[in-house]
Amino acid sequence: MALETITAEELVNAPLRSPGWVVEDLIGVGVTLLVGAPKVGKSWLVLRLAECVSRGEPLWGFATCGGTVLDLALEDNLPRIQQRLFRLADECSETFHLCVNAPSLADGLLDEVAAFVATHPGTKLVIVDTLQTVRQSSQKSAYASDYRDVRAFKGLAEHFGIAVVLVHHQRKMDDPDPFNTVSGTNGITGAADTTMVLDRKRGEKQAVLRVTGRDVVERELVLEFNDCRWELSEDQSVEHEEERPVPREVLEVVRFMEGRLGWAGTATELIAEAHLDGTVPTALGRKLNEHSQRLLDAGIQYSTQRTDRVRTIYLERVAAG
Repeated sequence: MALETITAEELVNAPLRSPGWVVEDLIGVGVTLLVGAPKVGKSWLVLRLAECVSRGEPLWGFATCGGTVLDLALEDNLPRIQQRLFRLADECSETFHLCVNAPSLADGLLDEVAAFVATHPGTKLVIVDTLQTVRQSSQKSAYASDYRDVRAFKGLAEHFGIAVVLVHHQRKMDDPDPFNTVSGTNGITGAADTTMVLDRKRGEKQAVLRVTGRDVVERELVLEFNDCRWELSEDQSVEHEEERPVPREVLEVVRFMEGRLGWAGTATELIAEAHLDGTVPTALGRKLNEHSQRLLDAGIQYSTQRTDRVRTIYLERVAAG
Protein backbone atom coordinates (compact mmCIF):
# COMPACT_ATOMS: atom_id res chain seq x y z
CA MET A 1 0.00 0.00 0.00
CA ALA A 2 1.39 3.38 -1.04
CA LEU A 3 2.19 5.97 1.62
CA GLU A 4 -0.32 8.79 1.92
CA THR A 5 1.66 12.02 1.98
CA ILE A 6 0.93 15.74 2.14
CA THR A 7 3.29 18.49 1.09
CA ALA A 8 4.40 21.11 3.58
CA GLU A 9 2.74 23.78 1.40
CA GLU A 10 -0.56 21.90 1.48
CA LEU A 11 -0.31 21.39 5.24
CA VAL A 12 0.24 25.03 6.17
CA ASN A 13 -2.78 25.98 4.02
CA ALA A 14 -5.07 23.18 5.23
CA PRO A 15 -7.77 24.53 7.61
CA LEU A 16 -7.24 21.84 10.27
CA ARG A 17 -8.77 21.99 13.72
CA SER A 18 -7.04 21.01 16.93
CA PRO A 19 -8.46 17.86 18.62
CA GLY A 20 -10.05 19.94 21.37
CA TRP A 21 -10.28 19.89 25.17
CA VAL A 22 -12.41 17.93 27.60
CA VAL A 23 -10.94 19.94 30.49
CA GLU A 24 -9.56 23.12 28.94
CA ASP A 25 -5.74 23.40 29.05
CA LEU A 26 -5.54 20.22 31.13
CA ILE A 27 -7.11 17.13 29.52
CA GLY A 28 -7.50 16.99 25.76
CA VAL A 29 -8.78 14.44 23.28
CA GLY A 30 -6.35 11.53 23.47
CA VAL A 31 -4.77 9.60 26.34
CA THR A 32 -3.92 11.11 29.73
CA LEU A 33 -2.05 9.15 32.39
CA LEU A 34 -2.90 9.90 36.02
CA VAL A 35 -0.12 8.41 38.09
CA GLY A 36 0.27 8.14 41.84
CA ALA A 37 1.16 5.88 44.72
CA PRO A 38 -1.49 3.48 46.10
CA LYS A 39 -4.09 5.15 48.37
CA VAL A 40 -2.84 8.63 47.46
CA GLY A 41 -6.31 9.75 46.36
CA LYS A 42 -6.37 9.04 42.62
CA SER A 43 -9.85 7.50 42.67
CA TRP A 44 -11.27 10.48 44.57
CA LEU A 45 -9.70 12.75 41.96
CA VAL A 46 -11.17 10.92 38.94
CA LEU A 47 -14.59 10.80 40.63
CA ARG A 48 -14.47 14.59 40.95
CA LEU A 49 -13.28 14.84 37.34
CA ALA A 50 -16.11 12.62 36.14
CA GLU A 51 -18.74 14.56 38.05
CA CYS A 52 -17.51 17.90 36.67
CA VAL A 53 -17.34 16.72 33.05
CA SER A 54 -20.74 14.99 33.21
CA ARG A 55 -22.30 18.20 34.51
CA GLY A 56 -20.27 20.56 32.33
CA GLU A 57 -18.98 22.30 35.46
CA PRO A 58 -15.44 23.71 35.81
CA LEU A 59 -12.75 21.63 37.49
CA TRP A 60 -10.51 23.90 39.60
CA GLY A 61 -11.46 26.81 37.35
CA PHE A 62 -10.69 24.92 34.14
CA ALA A 63 -13.75 24.79 31.85
CA THR A 64 -15.10 21.36 30.89
CA CYS A 65 -16.87 20.50 27.64
CA GLY A 66 -19.73 18.61 29.33
CA GLY A 67 -20.88 15.20 28.19
CA THR A 68 -21.31 11.54 29.07
CA VAL A 69 -18.60 9.90 31.20
CA LEU A 70 -17.77 6.21 31.57
CA ASP A 71 -15.72 5.31 34.65
CA LEU A 72 -14.32 1.77 34.68
CA ALA A 73 -13.63 1.57 38.42
CA LEU A 74 -12.09 -1.89 38.22
CA GLU A 75 -10.37 -1.93 41.62
CA ASP A 76 -13.54 -0.94 43.48
CA ASN A 77 -17.02 -2.27 44.18
CA LEU A 78 -20.41 -0.58 43.96
CA PRO A 79 -20.98 -0.16 47.73
CA ARG A 80 -17.61 1.60 48.13
CA ILE A 81 -18.25 3.89 45.17
CA GLN A 82 -21.74 4.62 46.47
CA GLN A 83 -20.31 5.76 49.80
CA ARG A 84 -17.83 7.99 48.00
CA LEU A 85 -20.58 9.56 45.90
CA PHE A 86 -22.65 10.19 49.05
CA ARG A 87 -19.75 12.23 50.38
CA LEU A 88 -18.82 13.88 47.08
CA ALA A 89 -22.12 15.23 45.78
CA ASP A 90 -25.68 15.93 46.92
CA GLU A 91 -27.03 15.13 43.48
CA CYS A 92 -25.36 12.95 40.83
CA SER A 93 -25.51 13.26 37.07
CA GLU A 94 -27.46 10.84 34.86
CA THR A 95 -24.70 11.08 32.25
CA PHE A 96 -22.08 9.66 34.62
CA HIS A 97 -21.86 5.87 34.13
CA LEU A 98 -19.87 3.46 36.31
CA CYS A 99 -18.69 -0.10 35.74
CA VAL A 100 -16.76 -2.34 38.15
CA ASN A 101 -16.27 -5.38 35.89
CA ALA A 102 -14.80 -5.30 32.39
CA PRO A 103 -12.74 -7.60 30.16
CA SER A 104 -9.03 -7.11 29.53
CA LEU A 105 -7.63 -5.63 26.35
CA ALA A 106 -6.97 -9.17 25.11
CA ASP A 107 -10.58 -10.18 25.76
CA GLY A 108 -12.26 -7.33 23.90
CA LEU A 109 -12.29 -4.30 26.22
CA LEU A 110 -11.89 -1.81 23.36
CA ASP A 111 -14.88 -3.32 21.54
CA GLU A 112 -16.98 -3.04 24.70
CA VAL A 113 -16.01 0.60 25.21
CA ALA A 114 -16.61 1.36 21.53
CA ALA A 115 -20.10 -0.17 21.81
CA PHE A 116 -20.83 2.04 24.84
CA VAL A 117 -19.69 5.18 22.99
CA ALA A 118 -21.75 4.19 19.95
CA THR A 119 -24.90 3.96 22.07
CA HIS A 120 -23.99 7.10 24.03
CA PRO A 121 -22.89 9.53 21.29
CA GLY A 122 -22.42 12.34 23.79
CA THR A 123 -19.52 10.53 25.46
CA LYS A 124 -16.55 12.81 26.13
CA LEU A 125 -14.52 10.96 28.76
CA VAL A 126 -13.61 7.36 29.57
CA ILE A 127 -11.69 6.56 32.76
CA VAL A 128 -9.84 3.28 33.29
CA ASP A 129 -9.02 2.81 36.98
CA THR A 130 -6.53 1.17 36.78
CA LEU A 131 -4.55 0.46 33.62
CA GLN A 132 -2.94 -2.61 35.19
CA THR A 133 -6.30 -4.36 35.60
CA VAL A 134 -6.82 -4.51 31.83
CA ARG A 135 -3.26 -5.15 30.63
CA GLN A 136 -2.68 -8.13 28.34
CA SER A 137 0.17 -10.59 28.77
CA SER A 138 2.75 -10.65 26.01
CA GLN A 139 5.96 -12.31 24.97
CA LYS A 140 7.20 -9.03 23.54
CA SER A 141 9.68 -6.75 25.25
CA ALA A 142 8.37 -4.76 28.20
CA TYR A 143 8.73 -1.49 26.25
CA ALA A 144 6.83 -2.86 23.25
CA SER A 145 4.03 -4.19 25.48
CA ASP A 146 3.70 -0.92 27.40
CA TYR A 147 3.64 1.13 24.22
CA ARG A 148 1.15 -1.20 22.52
CA ASP A 149 -1.37 -1.14 25.38
CA VAL A 150 -1.44 2.64 25.74
CA ARG A 151 -1.49 3.11 21.95
CA ALA A 152 -4.58 0.90 21.82
CA PHE A 153 -6.44 3.40 24.01
CA LYS A 154 -5.01 6.29 21.98
CA GLY A 155 -6.48 4.83 18.80
CA LEU A 156 -9.87 4.53 20.51
CA ALA A 157 -9.69 8.13 21.77
CA GLU A 158 -8.76 9.57 18.40
CA HIS A 159 -11.37 7.51 16.54
CA PHE A 160 -14.23 8.80 18.71
CA GLY A 161 -12.79 12.21 19.56
CA ILE A 162 -12.85 11.56 23.32
CA ALA A 163 -10.45 11.74 26.25
CA VAL A 164 -9.28 8.54 27.92
CA VAL A 165 -7.75 8.85 31.39
CA LEU A 166 -5.68 5.85 32.47
CA VAL A 167 -5.07 5.65 36.22
CA HIS A 168 -1.68 4.10 36.88
CA HIS A 169 0.77 3.42 39.72
CA GLN A 170 4.18 4.77 40.65
CA ARG A 171 7.29 2.73 41.22
CA LYS A 172 8.58 2.53 44.79
CA MET A 173 11.66 4.64 44.15
CA ASP A 174 12.85 8.18 44.60
CA ASP A 175 13.81 10.27 41.60
CA PRO A 176 14.32 14.04 41.24
CA ASP A 177 12.07 13.86 38.17
CA PRO A 178 8.64 12.61 39.30
CA PHE A 179 7.79 11.53 35.76
CA ASN A 180 10.54 8.92 36.01
CA THR A 181 8.59 7.21 38.80
CA VAL A 182 5.82 5.99 36.47
CA SER A 183 5.58 2.21 36.82
CA GLY A 184 6.78 0.38 33.73
CA THR A 185 8.98 1.49 30.86
CA ASN A 186 9.10 4.76 28.95
CA GLY A 187 6.74 3.11 26.48
CA ILE A 188 3.82 4.05 28.74
CA THR A 189 4.59 7.76 28.98
CA GLY A 190 5.87 7.84 25.40
CA ALA A 191 2.56 6.64 24.00
CA ALA A 192 0.41 8.94 26.17
CA ASP A 193 -0.41 12.50 25.16
CA THR A 194 -0.36 13.87 28.71
CA THR A 195 1.08 12.57 31.97
CA MET A 196 -0.02 13.73 35.42
CA VAL A 197 1.75 12.65 38.59
CA LEU A 198 -0.04 13.12 41.92
CA ASP A 199 2.48 13.39 44.78
CA ARG A 200 1.23 13.35 48.34
CA LYS A 201 3.00 12.47 51.55
CA ARG A 202 1.20 9.96 53.73
CA GLY A 203 -1.10 11.65 56.22
CA GLU A 204 -0.92 15.11 54.66
CA LYS A 205 -3.85 16.96 53.12
CA GLN A 206 -1.80 18.78 50.50
CA ALA A 207 -0.49 17.25 47.27
CA VAL A 208 1.09 18.41 44.02
CA LEU A 209 -0.31 17.40 40.64
CA ARG A 210 2.47 17.76 38.08
CA VAL A 211 1.38 17.93 34.45
CA THR A 212 3.35 17.56 31.23
CA GLY A 213 2.45 16.60 27.69
CA ARG A 214 2.50 17.34 23.99
CA ASP A 215 -0.25 19.97 23.94
CA VAL A 216 -0.48 21.19 27.53
CA VAL A 217 1.45 23.89 29.32
CA GLU A 218 3.76 22.26 31.84
CA ARG A 219 2.39 23.13 35.26
CA GLU A 220 2.20 22.18 38.93
CA LEU A 221 -1.17 22.32 40.65
CA VAL A 222 -1.06 22.45 44.44
CA LEU A 223 -4.15 20.57 45.65
CA GLU A 224 -5.67 20.11 49.09
CA PHE A 225 -7.91 17.23 50.14
CA ASN A 226 -10.83 18.62 52.15
CA ASP A 227 -14.14 16.89 52.84
CA CYS A 228 -13.37 14.17 50.26
CA ARG A 229 -12.66 16.71 47.53
CA TRP A 230 -9.44 17.71 45.86
CA GLU A 231 -9.49 21.51 45.70
CA LEU A 232 -7.00 23.80 43.98
CA SER A 233 -4.78 25.86 46.27
CA GLU A 234 -2.29 27.20 43.72
CA ASP A 235 -1.55 26.94 40.00
CA GLN A 236 2.17 27.10 39.28
CA SER A 237 2.81 27.08 35.55
CA VAL A 238 6.36 25.87 34.93
CA GLU A 239 6.51 27.55 31.56
CA HIS A 240 4.32 30.29 30.20
CA GLU A 241 3.40 30.14 26.55
CA GLU A 242 3.49 33.53 24.92
CA GLU A 243 0.46 34.11 22.76
CA ARG A 244 1.45 35.15 19.28
CA PRO A 245 -0.10 38.49 18.39
CA VAL A 246 -2.84 38.42 15.78
CA PRO A 247 -1.36 39.79 12.52
CA ARG A 248 -2.60 43.07 11.12
CA GLU A 249 -3.86 41.29 7.99
CA VAL A 250 -6.16 39.02 10.00
CA LEU A 251 -7.66 41.96 11.89
CA GLU A 252 -8.15 43.81 8.60
CA VAL A 253 -9.98 40.81 7.14
CA VAL A 254 -12.30 40.82 10.17
CA ARG A 255 -13.07 44.48 9.47
CA PHE A 256 -13.48 43.75 5.75
CA MET A 257 -16.14 41.13 6.53
CA GLU A 258 -18.26 43.51 8.60
CA GLY A 259 -21.67 43.66 6.93
CA ARG A 260 -20.84 40.79 4.56
CA LEU A 261 -22.43 37.33 4.64
CA GLY A 262 -19.64 35.79 2.61
CA TRP A 263 -16.78 36.30 0.22
CA ALA A 264 -14.82 34.10 -2.18
CA GLY A 265 -11.74 34.74 -4.27
CA THR A 266 -7.98 34.40 -4.44
CA ALA A 267 -5.55 35.81 -1.92
CA THR A 268 -4.51 38.41 -4.50
CA GLU A 269 -8.13 39.53 -4.89
CA LEU A 270 -8.62 39.69 -1.11
CA ILE A 271 -5.49 41.83 -0.76
CA ALA A 272 -6.87 44.26 -3.33
CA GLU A 273 -10.42 44.45 -1.97
CA ALA A 274 -9.43 44.64 1.71
CA HIS A 275 -6.63 47.12 0.93
CA LEU A 276 -3.91 44.95 2.45
CA ASP A 277 -1.09 46.81 0.76
CA GLY A 278 2.33 45.20 0.98
CA THR A 279 0.98 41.73 1.83
CA VAL A 280 2.34 38.70 -0.03
CA PRO A 281 -0.53 36.44 -1.24
CA THR A 282 1.02 33.18 -0.02
CA ALA A 283 1.75 34.73 3.37
CA LEU A 284 -1.84 35.98 3.70
CA GLY A 285 -3.28 32.48 3.24
CA ARG A 286 -0.98 31.05 5.88
CA LYS A 287 -1.78 33.80 8.38
CA LEU A 288 -5.51 33.34 7.89
CA ASN A 289 -5.16 29.58 8.36
CA GLU A 290 -2.93 29.89 11.43
CA HIS A 291 -5.39 32.29 13.05
CA SER A 292 -8.59 30.63 11.77
CA GLN A 293 -9.81 30.28 15.37
CA ARG A 294 -9.51 34.05 15.81
CA LEU A 295 -11.62 34.47 12.68
CA LEU A 296 -14.15 31.95 13.99
CA ASP A 297 -14.33 33.82 17.29
CA ALA A 298 -15.27 36.87 15.22
CA GLY A 299 -17.99 34.90 13.41
CA ILE A 300 -16.05 34.16 10.21
CA GLN A 301 -15.57 30.61 8.91
CA TYR A 302 -12.36 30.29 6.86
CA SER A 303 -11.83 27.55 4.29
CA THR A 304 -9.97 27.05 1.01
CA GLN A 305 -10.22 24.93 -2.10
CA ARG A 306 -7.54 24.33 -4.68
CA THR A 307 -8.39 23.78 -8.36
CA ASP A 308 -5.61 23.40 -10.92
CA ARG A 309 -3.08 26.02 -9.85
CA VAL A 310 -5.53 28.40 -8.16
CA ARG A 311 -6.41 28.35 -4.46
CA THR A 312 -9.75 29.95 -3.64
CA ILE A 313 -10.39 31.43 -0.19
CA TYR A 314 -13.91 31.21 1.23
CA LEU A 315 -15.04 33.46 4.10
CA GLU A 316 -18.51 32.77 5.47
CA ARG A 317 -20.43 34.57 8.21
CA VAL A 318 -21.37 32.18 11.04
CA ALA A 319 -22.28 32.47 14.69
CA ALA A 320 -19.33 33.77 16.69
CA GLY A 321 -17.29 31.00 18.34
